[in-house]
Amino acid sequence: MLNKYVTYKDIGLTFWKDTFCRMYEYTKNRNVFTQDQIWFTEHYPVFTTGPTGYKKNYLLKINKIPIFYSNRGGKITYHGPGQQIIYFLVDLKRHKFSFRIFITVVKDIVLNTLKKFKIDAYFNKKYPGIYVKEKKICSFGFRIIKGCLLHGIALNIQMNLHPFSLIIPCGIKNIVMTQVFDINPNITFNMVKNVLVEEMLYFFKKI
Repeated sequence: MLNKYVTYKDIGLTFWKDTFCRMYEYTKNRNVFTQDQIWFTEHYPVFTTGPTGYKKNYLLKINKIPIFYSNRGGKITYHGPGQQIIYFLVDLKRHKFSFRIFITVVKDIVLNTLKKFKIDAYFNKKYPGIYVKEKKICSFGFRIIKGCLLHGIALNIQMNLHPFSLIIPCGIKNIVMTQVFDINPNITFNMVKNVLVEEMLYFFKKI
């Protein structure tokens, strides 16, 4: 538990569609007493795309990897094992957060985590996400329903980046994706995950 209002859950390796359905069911059924939850997960290989990021002639699969349509913000991206997904099911009204303030908090959690591993990263406002030397390492995609936040971020840590080359990630031409392992192969997935949880605890215990 992060505090009396927010619970942290590690739900392991999951299928994107199953998690998507659980997330929307949770949001649909919540009320003023419903506890907020933050889910840490990895997904089996999948492409997902927001409502502005797909074309009607997209195939149902690319190189045997399925594509699903999502109503989160952002365009097409890839998820796979070794990428840390964090879903935020948070009632912004309860905490009196604006969306902009919450994004700043999430951005700082990721930047502080990378800084602890001596990775100099920055947030790009024009193409929202976190970058290292102009290469994207963390993607953002959220939605708000009746003041409640869902979806979240994807931090590339120790994964197969090849599927990103089969698409135009986030709809940005010539974008290059990177990951923690390519910057420093001595940093493991669990090392980064543990620091992310610590940073999350530090913030949410203050509210």
